[in-house]
Amino acid sequence: MTPADAPGQRRDAGLRADAERNRERIMEAARRLFATEGLGVSMASVAREAGVGKATLSRRFATREELINAVFTDRMDGYVAAIRTALADPDPWHGFVGFIEAGCAMQAADRGFAAVLAMRLPAAAELEARRDECLRGLVELIGRAKAAGGLRPDVTPEDVVILLMANAGVVDATGEDAPDAWRRLVGYLLRGFAAPGAPLPELPRSPDPAVLHRAMVRAGRASAAED
Repeated sequence: MTPADAPGQRRDAGLRADAERNRERIMEAARRLFATEGLGVSMASVAREAGVGKATLSRRFATREELINAVFTDRMDGYVAAIRTALADPDPWHGFVGFIEAGCAMQAADRGFAAVLAMRLPAAAELEARRDECLRGLVELIGRAKAAGGLRPDVTPEDVVILLMANAGVVDATGEDAPDAWRRLVGYLLRGFAAPGAPLPELPRSPDPAVLHRAMVRAGRASAAED
């Protein structure tokens, strides 16, 4: 490298470092907003939260799906780890219960991820590849749990998708006021999945009526605001 080359290379390195810092700021901002407000957050809000312009955001992430893919790939890695743990359990029914509880807990911890687990995002290739791995594992787990006598013979993988969609709705509606309400829902749904005599965890307590009332009022206000 000659002395004349060095300033240009330093400028290029500086530009790359700035671009990477902006990318990380955008992802951190999106994580915060998606986790607390869900996927409905606008790209403009993400840009404001990150302290960058909309043009900078568009250069890093051309579409919402690209941003969602980048933000939630690590969360989906955790979901993959949960199905692998379930498949490694010598008791398939216990593994199934643990997987359902783990997935629903991940939804409860992050409203954005709650929505991601309950929808398909074809443009988010990395997320969908991990989701497909989980689905293959779930099909195998369901077969094992049925053969072991813990899971009802008529349960399908689609029933688990319905469970995740229902849980996402409960998390969205009650997360701020009754953050553990989802546990009650999951407890009842597991009882619907269980074959007669299958061991089940204790049913979680019902939410406090006053707390649930606040959640219902908040949900009503949010719906009215959307109209």
